[in-house]
Amino acid sequence: VLICSCSAEVAGYADVAKQIIDLAVFGAAQNRSYRRLADFTDTIGNRVSGSNNLEMAIKYMYNAMVQDGLDVHLEPAKIPHWVRGKESAEMTAPRAKTLAILGLGSSVGTPPEGIEAEVLVVQSFEELKHRASEAAGKIVVFNQPYVSYGETVAYRGYGASEAAKVGAVATLIRSVTPFSINSPHTGWQDYQDGVKRIPTACITVEDAELMWRMAQRGQKIVVRLTMGAKTLPDADSFNTVAEIKGWQHPEQVVLLSGHLDSWDVGQGAMDDGGGAMISWEALSLIKDLGLRPRRTLRTVLWTAEEQGGVGAQQYFNLHKVNMSNFDLVMESDLGTFTPIGLQFTGSDAAQKVMEEVVKLLAPINTTKLEAHGEGTDISPWMQAGVPGASLHVADSRYFWFHHSEGDTMSVQDPRDMDLCSALWAVVAYVVADLQEMLPR
Repeated sequence: VLICSCSAEVAGYADVAKQIIDLAVFGAAQNRSYRRLADFTDTIGNRVSGSNNLEMAIKYMYNAMVQDGLDVHLEPAKIPHWVRGKESAEMTAPRAKTLAILGLGSSVGTPPEGIEAEVLVVQSFEELKHRASEAAGKIVVFNQPYVSYGETVAYRGYGASEAAKVGAVATLIRSVTPFSINSPHTGWQDYQDGVKRIPTACITVEDAELMWRMAQRGQKIVVRLTMGAKTLPDADSFNTVAEIKGWQHPEQVVLLSGHLDSWDVGQGAMDDGGGAMISWEALSLIKDLGLRPRRTLRTVLWTAEEQGGVGAQQYFNLHKVNMSNFDLVMESDLGTFTPIGLQFTGSDAAQKVMEEVVKLLAPINTTKLEAHGEGTDISPWMQAGVPGASLHVADSRYFWFHHSEGDTMSVQDPRDMDLCSALWAVVAYVVADLQEMLPR
């Protein structure tokens, strides 16, 4: 396809793009995605993989989207079922102090009486290697500085096994966040095969730094850790799917998504209630305007993303046989704050098309197309060569609240969510309605 014809074709959608934006931002749908999110998270609360709450969340969204007049079905998936149980930690020397903790997903528990041991504080895996001879029988505290989530999260993910290799009995990991008011931040962690599994929890930035300073003074630090964590057999769950069928190529699909599960703290409003809601809202906006694209618009609300994209991987395995019919896969999982632009992964030719598509977002000032679509749930598709897109928002505060009790409706803004919904709907609709699929 000649680029000039493509840019003229895309420019022809300026009016419909403006209709979608007006409906979302100024019209009858104003504040709707925010209201839907508040109703959902206030009713269900948090919804960790394997929990009854997650089952209720799936039923809730199924019913809500059916009531909205969309084509909805559920696709089964098996998901991990880790339970936190009762947990606590206190420093007993050099002075008594309660430590705020959150056990990490998949962690084993301690014996019922807990583990009391001397602490070794390190700032990096490197330092742990140097001081390996000091680690046996100790609780290793990682006080790694926050560089970026992508880099620093390795300590949460692999800290337990790295410490176990040198004989540690447990690990406490400084929460992966740039900002703290003594808030622990949980998350999944991975035990390495063949390495002893030791209990692991995150502690606050403040407590990690406190113990680091004490250690620097040569003080002996002792901590008692008690965790009732356990892993139960895999649970039955579902990916939740809603569609507007395409009129010309119903077998071809533009997929929009967010994940429905969250951690077992806070409300999961930001991670990823917002992403799930704008992915539903986008379909509502298009349906409300009586629009029907050539291709099918499919919203998928993933299950068990937090455990490593578990529901999404099973969806991929089931549907990859139809790979050539997947036009674009989209995911919102970095917050629904003020939108800045669209992140995109695809061929140079596809990028040219997408650059034209985002120009249609001029009324809301988000015409930037950036490199690298990202998202745990869509990454299998992108790795297989399917074009992928993610929402880029002003996310500097995202990791302040991430995986903590602070992830509640209070961090969300209705106007920001309207803007995100408008962007999401315009991109999905236009790509689904163009003459040609995005070039691979």
